[in-house]
Amino acid sequence: MPRIFVFNGQICKEGDKVITADNRSFRYGDGLFETMRVIDGSIALAEYHFERLFAGISKLRFEPPTHFTPIYLAEEILSICKKNKVENAARIRLMVFRGNGGLYDPEDLKPNYLIQTWPLDQPGFCWNENGLVVDIYPSAKKSCDDFAELKSNNFLPYIMAALYAKQNRFYDSLVMNQYGRIADATIANLFAVKDGSIYTPPLSEGCVAGVMRRFLLEDIATEGHTIKESQFHVNDLLEADELFLTNAVQGIRWVRQFRNKTYINNMGLNLLREVNKKIR
Repeated sequence: MPRIFVFNGQICKEGDKVITADNRSFRYGDGLFETMRVIDGSIALAEYHFERLFAGISKLRFEPPTHFTPIYLAEEILSICKKNKVENAARIRLMVFRGNGGLYDPEDLKPNYLIQTWPLDQPGFCWNENGLVVDIYPSAKKSCDDFAELKSNNFLPYIMAALYAKQNRFYDSLVMNQYGRIADATIANLFAVKDGSIYTPPLSEGCVAGVMRRFLLEDIATEGHTIKESQFHVNDLLEADELFLTNAVQGIRWVRQFRNKTYINNMGLNLLREVNKKIR
């Protein structure tokens, strides 16, 4: 049975065409997206997701109608999960984008939206026993501007970094900022552990404002862990004891190797256990 998805409140079948060649998101990447995890009929970290989404909607000067609220979108997400029979464990992609028009003449500033779902094997976050291999993508630099922290539909640096990783048989690529420091990875934020303290680049370094990143900083940091924001140079990674990647769908992923450095995995595994306890 084919999956269904939601486009502007309407139920569509997988494969249905819902945009035209004049769509501004297709033409220019004019929009935002959220990737979420549904666990046992609830959206994990929903408050953080919708705060980030609506901050981005305001920053990109959308003009949402009065009914377009976090509550409305959450109900749409859980409804389509139920229809697709994935409400116990699902990955969600919510896109918000402008409609048709040229660069200077959009038809209007109202948000269109599209919700897709995919089943996951189990509700909780799993630990990756084998560890990941990562390296740096050398051919793009993220700007440290007002839009760098958004999950924008204009995703070109990350697309090319992901292709680079696949071609070189890495799990993921790390993306540098305009100052030659490390911002984040293609689908995750980066954390390092050294001498028992945990570090991650601040948003001013051009990284995406990850939901799991925020959860670790604001919630898990209160559980006796020290998490600090700090600039990341390549040498900082080579001197670290542990590296791990975070996002809202996969949780925490242990990095086993960066270049010639191999890492242990004690802190990341303990953090993932705490995340599973607090979110489920």
